[in-house]
Amino acid sequence: MAGLTAVLSRDVAALAPDRMAPMSAEAVGRHMPAVVTLDDLAAMMAADPHGHRYETSPEGVLSVMPPPGYGHAVVATRLTAWLVVGGWPAERVTQAVGLRIPGPEGEGGRIPDLVVWSKPQDDGVWLPTGDVLLVVEIVSPGSEATDTVTKRHEYAMAGIPQYWTVDQDETVTMYRLDGDRYRIHATMPFNWVLRTEPADNLNV
Repeated sequence: MAGLTAVLSRDVAALAPDRMAPMSAEAVGRHMPAVVTLDDLAAMMAADPHGHRYETSPEGVLSVMPPPGYGHAVVATRLTAWLVVGGWPAERVTQAVGLRIPGPEGEGGRIPDLVVWSKPQDDGVWLPTGDVLLVVEIVSPGSEATDTVTKRHEYAMAGIPQYWTVDQDETVTMYRLDGDRYRIHATMPFNWVLRTEPADNLNV
């Protein structure tokens, strides 16, 4: 792993010389290994001096995203505080923890903005989804299709009971699993959600 980390550190620096620079498909293809494992992703993130997030779909499609901005982080913090003040144990609410996403063609890795668990987890970079009650993605410019289509499908196929998205206009869309797909349960302003009790919206 040490040798792989050194190689990835060099390649990540070549891929991301600037914190907010876009990463072209040509650059990614030139520097990434032919098959990227979850261990590879963890090594890339550890080596990246700018804090980019590295994810793969179960089909092996690599996504490299810049670190979240201030407004994005504030939304995640306010949701976390709402859950904890509302009685949810702090050790069962996590931000930016990796999930193993199973699929018919392999296993992917996603890093949701917020995860609510049914019980505390053992420490790890990529955790299984069996104890996940809710995943929240805060939509950023350019991530609309991934968050509302791709990840919505992946999280449903992984059997995660509830999925919320927080749009850029701070509208929260709450999905609940119905069979192998999500159905919209409710849509409401973010500030309205914060005036409710978590138990009113979490189907547990």
